[in-house]
Amino acid sequence: MKHLHLYLIALLTWNITIPAVAQGDRYTAAMQPHIHTVYTADTVPPLQNAVNALERIATAEKTRWEPYYYTSFGYVMMMNYEKDKLQKDRYLDLASKALAHAGTLVPQESEVVALEGFILMMRVSIDPASRGQQYAGQATQTLARAVALNPQNPRALALLAQMQYGMAQFFGSSTAEACANARSATEKFATFQPANPLAPQWGRSMAEKLQSTCKE
Repeated sequence: MKHLHLYLIALLTWNITIPAVAQGDRYTAAMQPHIHTVYTADTVPPLQNAVNALERIATAEKTRWEPYYYTSFGYVMMMNYEKDKLQKDRYLDLASKALAHAGTLVPQESEVVALEGFILMMRVSIDPASRGQQYAGQATQTLARAVALNPQNPRALALLAQMQYGMAQFFGSSTAEACANARSATEKFATFQPANPLAPQWGRSMAEKLQSTCKE
């Protein structure tokens, strides 16, 4: 798994536009600044502030899955900027806990399942040599399920391609399937339109970078 390239910075900072909010939509207006922060912040403190705010929104909006989703995503990003391996795992534990709440509200939501797979990928990345056997198969299966739930979800397909590519590199096997999925994900991102202003938008640059790597 030493070649499991995740391109985290790029997938957060490129090709993301926060849509305008309809006047009077207080929930969306409250969410958007914190979503912007978890997409763009590059240190732990602002991410923690955003996560704290999202957790408060989740407490007030108990039937909405998005605050739990972005709380989870924020913890994954905090893990990315943390150097201590034990703390990395703590952040991922918190990410999993928040995402589990989202999963109880929308158990068949491809975006939630895709993020679950991403969390498993990040667990591998902490120590690929010792964790690949434990988490790599789980991550691949989870991401395949996210794609099955919504074959048009480009994030799920891009993450699956990334995981497949890393495993192929590790085992010295063909990357053909991974590269085909990266190409398909890139094509789907080109025409992707978010269903609403709070819909996830990250991942396009990850797919594009992997596709570029496949061409080298």
